[in-house]
Amino acid sequence: MATAPSVSNSITVRLEVPATGNAVSSITTAVESSGGSVTGLDVTASGLEALRIDVTVAASSVAHGQEIVEKLRTIDGVSIGRVSDRTFLMHLGGKIEMSSKLPIRNRDDLSMIYTPGVARVCMAIAENPEDARRLTIKRNSVAVVTDGSAVLGLGNIGPKAALPVMEGKAALFKRFAGIDAWPLCLDTQDADEIVAIVKAIAPGFAGINLEDISAPRCFEIEARLREALDIPVFHDDQHGTAIVVLAALTNALKVVGKEIGEIRVVMSGAGAAGTAILKLLMAAGVAHATVADVRGVVHRGRDDLNDSLRWIAENTNRSGRTGTLKDAVADADVFIGVSAPNVLDGDDLATMAKDAIVFALANPDPEVDPAVARQTAAVVATGRSDFPNQINNVLVFPGVFRGLLDAQSSSVDTEMMLAAARALATTVTDEELNPNYIIPSVFHPGVAKTVAAAVRDAAVAARGDAEMAPERPTAGIVGTLDTGAFPAVQL
Repeated sequence: MATAPSVSNSITVRLEVPATGNAVSSITTAVESSGGSVTGLDVTASGLEALRIDVTVAASSVAHGQEIVEKLRTIDGVSIGRVSDRTFLMHLGGKIEMSSKLPIRNRDDLSMIYTPGVARVCMAIAENPEDARRLTIKRNSVAVVTDGSAVLGLGNIGPKAALPVMEGKAALFKRFAGIDAWPLCLDTQDADEIVAIVKAIAPGFAGINLEDISAPRCFEIEARLREALDIPVFHDDQHGTAIVVLAALTNALKVVGKEIGEIRVVMSGAGAAGTAILKLLMAAGVAHATVADVRGVVHRGRDDLNDSLRWIAENTNRSGRTGTLKDAVADADVFIGVSAPNVLDGDDLATMAKDAIVFALANPDPEVDPAVARQTAAVVATGRSDFPNQINNVLVFPGVFRGLLDAQSSSVDTEMMLAAARALATTVTDEELNPNYIIPSVFHPGVAKTVAAAVRDAAVAARGDAEMAPERPTAGIVGTLDTGAFPAVQL
């Protein structure tokens, strides 16, 4: 599938051009004839004989950007100066920073913020450890923990290479939910060591967000940490994806007029995300599901089943299907892919049931070309931002953790995740709902607030803690998302 020019592959090229003639027109023509898109053209210096122009271009890949630059070199009278990759420029020096909430202007400030005044606060916490939530950043802090073993679609690239993703995650926590998140990239992929490290750093945090840890280790690590810690542990690759998929499916079923308990779902991918999606869909009422991986349909007769695959085999595929993914999708109502590019084609989708739903979520290249899927499916979603109905975890994790932190929850369970999915689905009104809008934009002003309120209420209900439901706005959120107005939780 051809990739369209994207801002994620944009470059800015500095050019020296003659002050007279049609150089500017030639630049635009050269870019567009090469398949790029001019998104900005700025004159940064001018003289009697020459102009300096910074032209910003969206390309489809790094190689495509280089092709465009070479095409610009062929224009008579134009010389190439600096070529800047805009994405790399944005990452220079990192994307996040720590800043003080209080000014340190004089000796009095210093004496209260640090020594000797801070000693009184330390002793108060030593006498009552629960005061750490009130008197420190703990109550609003999340650790974003990775070992770099399954980063985006890049695979096992290690902890240092994973850091830009974890920084981005921390920035999203702050932008959408006012949460202070800290990237922790661990130089080990040993499950025992990861568990020990996270247990050791847990006192400073109110929640743990596990990120980009490969299956099946991620299942064990999450389970052990949930058992050991008194703060919620959430593996976003699993549960964040599952919540968004369930919310999108809830609305897609409304579009096609089908009930969740009656549909047949076929999934491609039995890793961390696939397994979590399957379990949450089943908790929401899906009764007929079949899963396929690289070896075909998962069934009890296979001789390669690990613990996770065995659970899938024992709890799905009621009709005992075997064969390939292509065989399994015949007559299915829903296809959900979290696997690999181009595993299905239009002929395969044509065998699905009437008013089929296709979620092809492999990124950047989906399991089937979305344009092809739209020829037969009633509703299509992807993980990409350049198609309608983007399934994106940022719709979920900020609100989920905001709700958990505001409830001072010690755990996260299935009921809280179901509540998050229901809340996310409701942000799309009946008047807005259509095949191309089953899930809101990540910039929808009500998403994080709505999800946070639902999770907080579910967490409070699970604890039976009535006094945790004050009359002030749920989740301690004041203002709207688009202003970034998320004050700290009130004392």
